[in-house]
Amino acid sequence: MSRAQSRRPSSLADAEVSAAAVPETDSFAGGGICLVAAEQARQTTTQSQERRMERTYQTAPCAALRRRSDPAGAVLRYRPDMGEATAVRARLRRGIGPLYSGALHFAFTSAVALAVIALALSRLHSPSALELLTVPFTFLYANFVEWRAHRGPMHRKIRGLSLIHERHALQHHAFFTAADMQIDSRRDFKMVLFPPVLVLFFFGLFAVPVGFALRLAFGPNAAALFVATSMGYFLLYEWLHLAYHLPVPLPGIEWLRSHHQTHHDPRLMTRTNFNITFPICDAIFGTRAA
Repeated sequence: MSRAQSRRPSSLADAEVSAAAVPETDSFAGGGICLVAAEQARQTTTQSQERRMERTYQTAPCAALRRRSDPAGAVLRYRPDMGEATAVRARLRRGIGPLYSGALHFAFTSAVALAVIALALSRLHSPSALELLTVPFTFLYANFVEWRAHRGPMHRKIRGLSLIHERHALQHHAFFTAADMQIDSRRDFKMVLFPPVLVLFFFGLFAVPVGFALRLAFGPNAAALFVATSMGYFLLYEWLHLAYHLPVPLPGIEWLRSHHQTHHDPRLMTRTNFNITFPICDAIFGTRAA
């Protein structure tokens, strides 16, 4: 046998070994490439989701306030792709201070309002039937103020009232949607109740000046009845609004809760169901959803 012939089996063996080794090496390399590609795809998807959520009002309320999404810059345009409610709630909860107490917040609001009501009623002295008409007129006036404020600065950017717009349209409506209306703990009260400073604002800039004007025009009984009724209406607003967002529906207010839940539909919230307490002005002005 020649030397060339003696080398042929060895070459064939080497080729077989090389052929067997190449797929194994390629398989490891291919597996590594697949892992890298999967990780890159996951990161790309996550970044895309974050960018999409940043474009919505829930994820960046301050940024949304700065953007002028419609030509007049007045109405915030709500979109169906609002982002994930869980992520929105987690972000907004991070803004709640560690010392915040929902129970104390509720107690403060209730105590201040009840104290003002008690003080006002203590000033009454044998009111006449005509003076007692202050109560229903004040109730209807407060219902209109509630409707107008909700339809206006709470959902439209108005210079000097941007805090109210951010607090309500960009935070409250981001936290609660028609599909997820319930609070999870008392710390979520902050997303429902007015800040304590707004209680003082409402009392100082609404109840007191009008009360003094009524005192000068119609006497102390009319002023006292106006203050008591207006603060009672404010307290009713806070209590009912909180009740709508409790995890367990309270009996007797199912229809009102449903009315408010419809308002939290992103497609309807800037156009319908602006009354929180009783939809009187919604019915009068044609903004009650069918």
